[in-house]
Amino acid sequence: MNLMTLENICKSYSEKTLLENISLGINEGEKIGIIGVNGTGKSTLLKIIAGAETCDSGNIIKANRVRIEYLPQNPDYDEDFTVLQQVFKGTSPEMKLLLEYQETLDCLTKDFNDNLNNKLISLQEKIDALNLWDLESEAKMVLTKLGLTNFNQKIKELSGGQRKRVSLASALITPCELLILDEPTNHLDNDTIDYLEEYLNNRRGSLLMITHDRYFLDRVSNRIIELDKGRLFSYDGNYSVFLEKKMERLALEASMEEKRQNLMRTELAWVRRGAKARTTKQKARLQRFDELTSQETFATDEKMDISVGSTRLGNKIIEIHNISKSFGDKVLIKDLDYTLARTDRIGIIGKNGMGKSTLINILNGSISPDSGHIETGETVKIGCFNQDDSHMHNEMRAIDYVKEASDYIETADGTKISASQMCERFLFNSTMQYTHIGNLSGGERRRLHLLRTLMTAPNVLLLDEPTNDLDIETLNRLEDYLDEFRGVVITVSHDRYFLDRICNKIFAYEGIGNINIYTGNYSDYQIYREIQGIEFEEDKKEKSATPTPKKEKPKNDKKLKFTYNEQREFETIDKDIEKLEIKIEELDASTSKYATDFTKLQEILDSKAKAESELEYKYERWEYLNNLAEEIANSKN
Repeated sequence: MNLMTLENICKSYSEKTLLENISLGINEGEKIGIIGVNGTGKSTLLKIIAGAETCDSGNIIKANRVRIEYLPQNPDYDEDFTVLQQVFKGTSPEMKLLLEYQETLDCLTKDFNDNLNNKLISLQEKIDALNLWDLESEAKMVLTKLGLTNFNQKIKELSGGQRKRVSLASALITPCELLILDEPTNHLDNDTIDYLEEYLNNRRGSLLMITHDRYFLDRVSNRIIELDKGRLFSYDGNYSVFLEKKMERLALEASMEEKRQNLMRTELAWVRRGAKARTTKQKARLQRFDELTSQETFATDEKMDISVGSTRLGNKIIEIHNISKSFGDKVLIKDLDYTLARTDRIGIIGKNGMGKSTLINILNGSISPDSGHIETGETVKIGCFNQDDSHMHNEMRAIDYVKEASDYIETADGTKISASQMCERFLFNSTMQYTHIGNLSGGERRRLHLLRTLMTAPNVLLLDEPTNDLDIETLNRLEDYLDEFRGVVITVSHDRYFLDRICNKIFAYEGIGNINIYTGNYSDYQIYREIQGIEFEEDKKEKSATPTPKKEKPKNDKKLKFTYNEQREFETIDKDIEKLEIKIEELDASTSKYATDFTKLQEILDSKAKAESELEYKYERWEYLNNLAEEIANSKN
């Protein structure tokens, strides 16, 4: 079934054409990944499909009753909402009803009165009628899996990454036929991305997404759409299939262009000899020559050559001597001791908020450790590519920003390249070089920041989440550069493909402040962890789903107690668990009954998977609620 059709869509901003006569059909069950160089209009296309932006021309035909849910890169938030309220802040009737219920419940908790209580009962009846309690349970389960266990915490108390997770949870649980996600893996750690992969693979309905995570594209998508110079190319299959088919397309285009050039040479030789007579045949041949010369050429992709040189590196690089770092009561680094070698390509991994960026900042010298010290060699020249681009002034032109680092740079073979030439190699043409930074897209700003970092010719590269907002083409070029880079690379990244491609050592945050060192890339680390059956302290903490005590205790020193919602959940959770266990047993029994009916069997297996996932969540909540009940009982003694 076709959900939506786009016909001859065009979109321009000032003189820049992003989309030119784009046509696209989206069918039921498709999981589509959109890729392309930054600035080609990927996010704009998503906004047009979602209805958040209008096109200049063209038609959009949507099937009846098709619901669309859209997660932009920078969602809007209500600072005073709780996590659960923000999740239910959707436009669908179901989400509006759950939001009204949650707001009424919160008001009733603060100030009990009969009117609110009657309203709550009425809302509960409506939710019962629409069978929406499963949706509320799914919301809490998804939030827990995304690392958010305090559902009553205010949005204003969350970090940027946590806020993005709340919006992601809202998009995932909102009933819709077409889910649109713009860079959903940004700010997610590797374990959370694994869960998101599993969730989207099991989810029914169509998916349209932009992501630079190549493993994610490979495992989730069944169709790839590439935007290239205003044109759209569609490939059936995942990212691996796309790479094969694109190579075939480029080879075919190159062959066609070669034939056109040969034909042009033949026709040009004929024209120069001069036509013998103004016959119809001669006129037709001249007309064909004109058509050949005016025909649009489809050259192969521009290659971003970044084979620049680096400063010579001495024997002593960086020596880390038992450094520790804490912020308040939170321990981030504990007794880290390591001496960097020339061949080190280190990937730093761990859950968000554990201190990965802090380690980069300590190595960069912008933060001092609480104890221990770092010794840096005299020849070390550090280049740091971090997430913060606040130093980029919007009114500055791109070329001037690059020239602040250096007017020219030497390549590996000693050739000098000007800043302008380097900009060309980074896909900034002469027009874009004199564009104000404020007019660049997020990905183009990141690419410009990367160029400036490399223009300093460093021999130690510190990369903090380098894959965020960079397109796949730029990532491929960066990886090619790092292959030839004659220095040390230390990177924080959640991009598993990038870590596998670049790293030969892994610094893994395991437990509170503990950084363990493993030889190999990210896949090697995962295999070792699986073989050893390692379960780290932070994983156990997440499973127990225990919120930080400070968030749970009232600020006015009142006695610890259940919230209204938690009390209601605590009273019913044993029965809920029993019902789910019975349901799973019944579904198990049904599998043999429908062993030959594959359609029905698949429905049963899907229902069982959902019930098992919900049961796992209920177990986690049971453990948390019982721990809290024990704390409440102890506080009364």
